[in-house]
Amino acid sequence: MEEKQFDTILIFLVPQVIQLIAENFSLDEITASQKFYESNIYALLEQEDTKLWHFSPVTLFNMFDEESKTGTFIFPEET
Repeated sequence: MEEKQFDTILIFLVPQVIQLIAENFSLDEITASQKFYESNIYALLEQEDTKLWHFSPVTLFNMFDEESKTGTFIFPEET
């Protein structure tokens, strides 16, 4: 995938995940953004070759939620 296409996907995907974090953790968008950008999920999401961008915002949120509670997460395909 071209870099421009990948960036476009992230532009649409990331705000949706942040919105879910803000709603479910009762956080403002800035705090939710900071927490997401500091997560391992986001670090992997911004790497095109991990293919995390294939997942829905809800799936990414669930992975973030799992990471925030346990310090780790499982890729959905591994379950």
